[in-house]
Amino acid sequence: MCGRFTLTSNLDDLQGRFGFLSEHTDHVPRYNIAPTQQVLAVTNDGQRRGEIMRWGLVPSWANDLKIGARMINAVAETASTKPAFRNAFKKRRCLVLANGFFEWQKDGKRKIPTYIYHRNGDPLAFAGLWETWKTPDGLVIQSCTILTTEANSFIQPVHNRMPVILSDETQALWLDPLTEDPKILEPLLIPAPTELLTYHQVSSTVNSVKNQGPECVLPLKMTPASESPSAERRLFP
Repeated sequence: MCGRFTLTSNLDDLQGRFGFLSEHTDHVPRYNIAPTQQVLAVTNDGQRRGEIMRWGLVPSWANDLKIGARMINAVAETASTKPAFRNAFKKRRCLVLANGFFEWQKDGKRKIPTYIYHRNGDPLAFAGLWETWKTPDGLVIQSCTILTTEANSFIQPVHNRMPVILSDETQALWLDPLTEDPKILEPLLIPAPTELLTYHQVSSTVNSVKNQGPECVLPLKMTPASESPSAERRLFP
């Protein structure tokens, strides 16, 4: 799954890379984005637009906004057929922008937070779906989910799933408003190449959503016990 991520690039760099218009000039670096918080997503209605959305998709037929907290991720292998996601899969696809994401690597009874990111430090485009939902008093809320797929061989020691990371070549097709056929779209939802990403362990600072600073992504200092060859293999497979 993908339960936390970062977005630290400035807005000008993001717009230059992903080619979208945005009126959200209050964008600031974020190092610990959590479910139900706002995220930056790119949609396409004939023009790519940067939209601020609530992370955790709320289907249009939902009775309660809280359902979104259980829908932060959609399984890529089944999203086109699941009632909560199938309409969005056809008509409301997006890119959820990030610089990296966190997973918690099991080490005995412990879970060690690990930060995963592009080897070159470039921003990433997660494949996403979005919906519009209205509150009983008429407030319109846009929300989104991140599609996940099986982890590639590099990420598997950390977690068995990973977000779908779209390449520069596949982003256009994913966002194409005229494309609705799952047989065309589903082949895009594959694990990222093993050489694309790298990772390092970070401190438990990231465990609390109250912590939002750059310390969340700093490499965990190696202790004498962790300098053994086996620990190094776990950290850098």
